[in-house]
Amino acid sequence: MEKEHAEIKQFIDNWVDDANSCKIVFNALYKQITTLDAEYLEFHVREGVTYSLRGLRTWSGVPRIFVMIDVIEDQPRWLSVCFYGMEVTDPAGYGDYVPGGLLGEDGICFDIDSNDQELVMYVKERIIEAYNHQPDS
Repeated sequence: MEKEHAEIKQFIDNWVDDANSCKIVFNALYKQITTLDAEYLEFHVREGVTYSLRGLRTWSGVPRIFVMIDVIEDQPRWLSVCFYGMEVTDPAGYGDYVPGGLLGEDGICFDIDSNDQELVMYVKERIIEAYNHQPDS
């Protein structure tokens, strides 16, 4: 996982500071994942389209994504933070239900286009919730 951390750190370091502070938000969400001791991190780059950070845990011997944070290459960049629909709640209704939207499964995605601390804290709570969800139960 050291390779992934190095790639992510390089991506953050090379990200020119943005007026909407999504770089700060991405870094905060990345740190949240690392505090949970995710077993795996994946970083998928589609140059000019998205940069996708995925936190994974192993359930029943199979690595499974519990959060996917996409940096959408737009002007300015913004974030789409997605979870499997059955693994998180959305009591405040900030998310968007996306049928088949997370690797072919139903998902809930939260679009973040600024450093809205209320939304960032809410999404951090969803990350913890998804990490603690046990799909086999």
